[in-house]
This record gives sequence, C-alpha cells and structure tokens, in this order.
Amino acid sequence: MARSRPHTQGTPFRRSGRLFAGLLLVLTFAWTLPGSGQNKPAAPRPPGEWRSYGAEEKSTRYSALDQINRDNVKNLQVAWSWKFDNYGTAAETVTTETTPLMVNGTLYFTAGARRTVVAADAATGQTLWIYRPNEGERFDRAPRKVHRGVAYWTDGRADERIVYVTPGFNLVSLDAKTGQPAARFGENGIVDMFKTLDDKSIDPLGRIGNSSPVVISNDVIVVGPASTPGGRVNKANIKLDVNAFDVRTGKKLWTFHTIPRKGEPGYETWIGGAEYTGNAGIWGPFSADPELGIVYLPIESATNDVYGGHRPGDNLYSDTLVAVDIKSGKKIWHQQLVHHDIWDYDMPAHPILIDITVDGRRIPAVVQLTKQAFAYVFNRRTGEPVWPLIEKPVPQTDLPGEWTAKTQPFPSKPPGFDLQGVTHDDLIDFTPELRAEAIKAIANFRIGPIYTPGSLVVEGGNRGTIVAPGLGGGANWHSGASDPETGFIYVGSTTSPGLIGLTKNNPTQSGVDSDYTMGGGIPTVQGLRIFKPPYGRITAYDMNKGEIAWQIANGDTPPNVKNNPALKGLNIPKTGSPSQAGLLVTKTLLFAGEGPGGQAFLHAYDKATGAEIWQTPLPGPQVSLPMTYIQNGRQFVVFATGGTGTQTPAQLVAYALPERP
Repeated sequence: MARSRPHTQGTPFRRSGRLFAGLLLVLTFAWTLPGSGQNKPAAPRPPGEWRSYGAEEKSTRYSALDQINRDNVKNLQVAWSWKFDNYGTAAETVTTETTPLMVNGTLYFTAGARRTVVAADAATGQTLWIYRPNEGERFDRAPRKVHRGVAYWTDGRADERIVYVTPGFNLVSLDAKTGQPAARFGENGIVDMFKTLDDKSIDPLGRIGNSSPVVISNDVIVVGPASTPGGRVNKANIKLDVNAFDVRTGKKLWTFHTIPRKGEPGYETWIGGAEYTGNAGIWGPFSADPELGIVYLPIESATNDVYGGHRPGDNLYSDTLVAVDIKSGKKIWHQQLVHHDIWDYDMPAHPILIDITVDGRRIPAVVQLTKQAFAYVFNRRTGEPVWPLIEKPVPQTDLPGEWTAKTQPFPSKPPGFDLQGVTHDDLIDFTPELRAEAIKAIANFRIGPIYTPGSLVVEGGNRGTIVAPGLGGGANWHSGASDPETGFIYVGSTTSPGLIGLTKNNPTQSGVDSDYTMGGGIPTVQGLRIFKPPYGRITAYDMNKGEIAWQIANGDTPPNVKNNPALKGLNIPKTGSPSQAGLLVTKTLLFAGEGPGGQAFLHAYDKATGAEIWQTPLPGPQVSLPMTYIQNGRQFVVFATGGTGTQTPAQLVAYALPERP
C-alpha cells in the first residue's frame, strides 16, 4: 500500500541578492513556515496560570505544578464550590462542559445555557462580575446551547479581553477586569456573525452556532462553527465555514471554506458537486502554534452523519485535519482521516501539539485523537505522517443510493486505543451461557471490521449494522492530555458500539429532507452490555516509540454490573465506566474523573505506570475537563460536576491541600 503524502500549499520565498540574508533565511526556515514571518512567539505562560482552554494554545492540558504530588494527593479536600443553579432553568443548569481559565488570580467561565460569562476569585470562588447576553429568538432557536468555555487575550500592557461566542452566534469581547463590552470591538463589543457568513443560501437562524471556545493566536480570533447534530438533519444544511477576526476591532480577516466552492481545490472530491451539502464545521475545541503561525482545524463530517448518497466522493474537507496560516487563512497542508464519512466519525478532539523524538530525530508533532480510536501523528509544520499512513480496502455498501470509498487511511503506528470493528470474540464471556445469549442477540444484526457501512433495516430480517466505535467514539471532545517532558499522550475512551440501521424516509411525512433516517438500539443480555469490558479505558502512549505504554479501565466496576444477578459468585475484574475520562497531567500525576457517563469519583494515577494512587467521591459525575493553577501559594484542581442522568445540579468544585495554620 502507498504511503499517504500531505497536501501542501504555501507562499514562495523572495530571493535575496545578499549572501547574509540568504544564509539567515536558510537558518530561519527550520523554525518558520511560508507566510509566517510576522508571527510572534507565544508569551510565556506565567507559572501557575491556565490561560487557554487546553492550558496553552497547543492544547497540552499539562501543568508543571507539583505542590500536589503522589505523596500528599491523599490529603486533597474541597476548598470551595461554585453552583450553577441560578443561571437558568433546572434543565439548563443540571450539567455543563465549561472549563475555566485562570489569569491574574481570576477564573473565567460560562454558566448556564445562555452562557453567562462569570469572573470569580481563584482563591475563594467568590463571584466578581457577570455578563449575561439577551438574544431573544436567536437564543431560543440556537442549535447548540452546551458550551465549553471562553478565551483570553492581552496586548501585554493594559488591554485584557475575554472573548467568546453566544448561543445565537454573536462574537463578544469583554474587558477582563470589568466584564464590560470592549467599546472598540465590533458594535459595542459585539460582532453579529450572521452578517459575516459567506453561505447566503440558507437562513442561518437556528442553523448555525458554536459550542467550544474560540482560538486566539497572533492577535487573530478563529471561530469554530457548529450546527444541529446531524444524525437526522436535512442533507441541505448551512455550510459551516471557519471565519477569523481581528482581536482588537472585530474586523473579519478571512474565511476558510470547509466545503470547497466550485473552482476551489477539493471541489473535485464531491462527485456531482457540493452545492447543497452542509455542516463540516468545528464543534469541538481546536489548537494553534503561535511560533509557526498555524491554526489546526479538526473539521467534522458533512450532512448527513450516517448517509452520504447525495454527496458521492471523498468529500474534502470533511473529517480532515487542516493546517491554516492564521494571518491569511491560506491552507498550508491537510490530511483527510475519513473518506466519505457515513459513521459520524467527525473529529471533536482538540489536536495536541507536542515535540517527540523518533529514531533520534526531534519532530514537532500534532496528534489527532479520533472517534474511531486512532491516534494520527503528523509533523505539524509539513503534514508529513510521522509513521506511514496506509490506505487499506474496507467493506463496501449495499444500501440503495449510497456511495462508499474503496479505502480508508490507517496509521501504521501507534495502535488503536479502543475496540475497532466487531466480531463474536468481542462479545461477553463471563459465562458460556452469557456468551451464547450474546451471539443469539446479534444474529439479525450485521457486524464486521471498522468502516463496515450502515445497512437497510428489513422487517423480520436485518436490523442494522453494529459499528465499533459507535457514533460517540472512541475519543470525543474530551480529547486527551500530553506530557511534554516525556512525550507521552493520554486519552480517555469509551467502548460503546453503536447501531446504524437505516429506514427509507418519506420527506413529506417526516419533514426531514433526507433519503434515510436512523433508529434502533443494540440489545443487552440480562441487563449487561453484550461486549467485553473494559467499558471505558485510559490509554497512555509513548509517542517517541508509537507504542502503548499502559492501559487501564476507566474507574471501578459500576454497581449495576457488580450487583447483576447473572454475575453472582464470579470474580469480575474492573470494568470501568462507559464514558470518556477528562484528563489533566501534572509533574507527577494524571488526574482523571470518569466523565459524564461514569461514576462520581476523581482519581489520581501515577502518570508513568497507570497505578492508582488515590480516589475520592464527587458531588456528581465529572462533566467538564480539569485544570489547575496556583493562587496565594496554594495549588487548586478545578472541574465541573453534574449530570442529566443523576439530575445532580452542576457546580465547579475546587480541590486543594489543607491550608497551613
């Protein structure tokens, strides 16, 4: 099989007549990219702060703090909590996915479905100011109301901003000290992004929004758009182009067409055209390299998530990692990770930027964790795969009207981090009787290797295709964390296969402009999942070798499994929770909650071995990612708990060591 090559586009250098200038250019080429001459190095993150969603623009989720370490972590206790109860209805405040920032002793985060911006004292949790948008119908019809946080920017002097996107798709810039709208930004601190869209073919109201923090790098704000989740949405949805704005004024700087227009590169991958295909946005978080001046866009699938007969072809730039010059919006390179996606294998995990050493060679890498449980590793300057990317034949569709790609790209290294594809060997085997029941339970379902297509539901016959990973991943928006000291990458994943059973749709009756709709569920056996545990995992990769260093279950065995009558008298190893763990790496520890679908515990693991050092019960399941900082000489670990499953009100919980007398 052929090795995949990155697709590149750059700006040529100008020739210089002077030897010194030419030599200087050669020397600096190793550290810059075409078009990046005006990029400024990232300002050093002050020790103990957390200034970006992923700790820094490179999304490492790493902190070198070690006041809390393996010897004293057992002494952690709740220092304070901040409750969301009064920032919306009960339904709007029962969960949150917001991860705070910490800058200059202040936490910044969003609360409730309306995304009230909150500034709180980092030592006590005391509220300092709030900003509450009032968007009327734009809020009522917003396609996504969940949100994961805000972004921070400063000019290094007096100007400090908090920037975020409202549910109604307004870009807002606030004075970080007061919470007042920045007067010189847009109109009274707001840019109406409905007015900046290139796609004028569809009314944007209720069709376009945002669910993750913007990325700010090199004084440019990049907005990731999101729309209605696509399992049953119309195939003719709005195109979710990526827009960038000047951080000081709000002026639109550039647009990257995630679905190419006629005449643009990539349009040829849409056989018959892409005029009425939508989505292909960025609903998860993403990353940037300020020194290289590159923003890395993990672009989602196009409409519809599980059917693509109306869009034959590989469909660039859906399911593609695209490296874009942050000043101009010009593509530098891209790698498509799923051709013609019909499994909802979009890429909500933020790319992780880390330097690794492979065969003695130092490589500036970008690691993209995916729903299909692969970790794709590229040179973040050039897009070249660090290890060969192999195009392998995959099963083909027999669904009337569908089109499938003949091959899909598989990384030769590292190995996948969770279940990929389904065989009878993957079914539970606690007892021979349970195995036999599981085999019988899936007799009318189609199974096969990863990328087996969905199938037509036939009354009395086929009930659809069981796929692994399912539509929720493998990995998801929780992504992973990295250790720049060791080159390790950590990822939480869930072993939750899904069902793609398709039924012919009547648009007149359903009101949905799609050829097929999806339904059905995977059977259980005596209240047990039919697949072997672990149901959730935490995997540590040594990315210098492209190997799994260790892998553990995501927490203990849930009570509904431990106490199941069918398992009475059996010695069941830890099954873990069927949920993606939210991770944080420090100098010595890996902190992990069990995620929204897990048990309400916080764990601290030895980051080198995966051995559990400590755990403590939480007020509810972990629903946002943990972060850490130091304030007044005290290290805090903060994250949100809550959950629709338990109806536990959402709150931020801050853990710290006991204060000294």
